[in-house]
Amino acid sequence: MDRHIRKFLTYLEIERNASPHTLLNYHIDLKQMRQFLSGKDPQEIDRLDIRRYLAFLKSKNLKKRTLSRKLSTFRSFFRFLTREGYAKTSPVSAIASPKLEKTLPIFLDVNKVARLLEAPEEKQLLGLRDRAILETLYSTGMRASELIGLNIGRVDFIAGMVKVYGKGRKERLVPIGDKALRAIREYLEKDTFHKKDTRSLFLSKNNRRLTAAGVRKIINKYIQRTSLKEKISTHTLRHSFATHLLDKGADLRSVQELLGHASLSTTQIYTHITTERLKTVYNKAHPRA
Repeated sequence: MDRHIRKFLTYLEIERNASPHTLLNYHIDLKQMRQFLSGKDPQEIDRLDIRRYLAFLKSKNLKKRTLSRKLSTFRSFFRFLTREGYAKTSPVSAIASPKLEKTLPIFLDVNKVARLLEAPEEKQLLGLRDRAILETLYSTGMRASELIGLNIGRVDFIAGMVKVYGKGRKERLVPIGDKALRAIREYLEKDTFHKKDTRSLFLSKNNRRLTAAGVRKIINKYIQRTSLKEKISTHTLRHSFATHLLDKGADLRSVQELLGHASLSTTQIYTHITTERLKTVYNKAHPRA
């Protein structure tokens, strides 16, 4: 099965422009399935094999969302094999994905976002960098993976736009606010290493491109400093960005474009947040609620 997995990953990388993160997850999922099925040839794998493997995964107390993602991987893999003639039918086609529980994303109100953005001390280079990172995440709504891939040349200081490469390496232009641009400019003016070398906008203290783990560490540092009680992740500022735009009257299609969502249904979860907030305000304020 190894050669089929390699062909599939090559197809994803070259023809589908899959990101390194996506390729890694697909590779892990398929390698684990191969080990469970003892390297069985794809032609011999049937629906019972897939069900046995899913039951095994379920016994490991994996979350439904993880099971659904793995099943999606298998579905794409066998669809590729049948299309290329490596298998006659897909053993996954008739297997339904588990129903996922709908959870509303966590976001911060405007005052809490302001506390978080103002937490870095701007006397030192790393403080300037951290302030620029937090301002950029909230100003653009970009993902942490998009932030760490950002190069200096993709920020247009005159037009107030930033070129972002999202999932599937899809490119989009996103407006960036004056405060974020000012924070980036102050950081670059202080960091002389940028003048000598790299294209990367945000660097670690070792002058290398930041990693996703590095960004998480930075955000956790300021969560602790500001004593915010919410379970904040690198995605929280993105959720806050979208929620605040909708609260101020932005239309859903525009927010979808800014976030880089392929489907409007993905963006619609933020309308549930604003509806829940309206209900809370109504129940607290209305005498007959």
